[in-house]
Amino acid sequence: MEEKLLLIEKQGKVCTIILNRPERRNALSPLLLFQFAEALARLKEEGEVLCLVIRGAGDKAFTSGYDISDIPTNLPPEMAEAFKSKNPLQTGLEAILNFPYPVIAMINGHAFGAGCDLAVTCDLRIAAESAQMGIPPAKLGIIYQPDGIMRLINVVGLANAKEIFLAGRSFGALKAKEMGLVHYVLPPDQLAPFTYELAQEIAGNAPLSLKGMKMIFNRAVKYQRLDPEDAREIESLRVQAFNSEDLKEGQRAFKEKRKPAFKGR
Repeated sequence: MEEKLLLIEKQGKVCTIILNRPERRNALSPLLLFQFAEALARLKEEGEVLCLVIRGAGDKAFTSGYDISDIPTNLPPEMAEAFKSKNPLQTGLEAILNFPYPVIAMINGHAFGAGCDLAVTCDLRIAAESAQMGIPPAKLGIIYQPDGIMRLINVVGLANAKEIFLAGRSFGALKAKEMGLVHYVLPPDQLAPFTYELAQEIAGNAPLSLKGMKMIFNRAVKYQRLDPEDAREIESLRVQAFNSEDLKEGQRAFKEKRKPAFKGR
């Protein structure tokens, strides 16, 4: 039997979605992201869940990031059409933003790259002491997408966002909390009880208040958009980076566990 990419558990008005690829450190495959977005859309339509908790399977990783090696070739027609029109990662992140009630990232392990971005897209973040977080595109020769950079700026401020992206290093949970990247850091055995106590407290609040205030937060952030001319210039640079020798060198170095020798072309 094919293993489910997502596990969904409901307890009253709180629902947990588990990213279930422990053998790949819960890497975000395109199919997982589309299923994730569909699951959130169903929960939104049902209207019974007032707080959502996202976590990774096992205790090693929340999610290790986007899995570009697992692009599917047998998507259902509706998913194939969505794949053409929208980036799978963007689809998954927008599902969190569009979910009308609070979403908590229970960071039970590493959260790197797009996995860190997914956590940041959630409304609240609670991490185990053993968690590590970071977004390393600078070490690979990639220019991260502007919306993701803006999300980090909104959460940790400009100075910390610059360190996260320009250094490309990983940060322990305590440093992440110091930066404002997570709200709480707890011993592993206290992570789930604390998270679900908070989730139940949130779910016990007035639904219209929760929905209205999340909408206000989202609208406030939505107005922070790049000038169209700047957006085109940045996209041109991103395409240049994706076609560069440096990206190929960054990928080789990552696989070979060595420091890359970048040439700026």
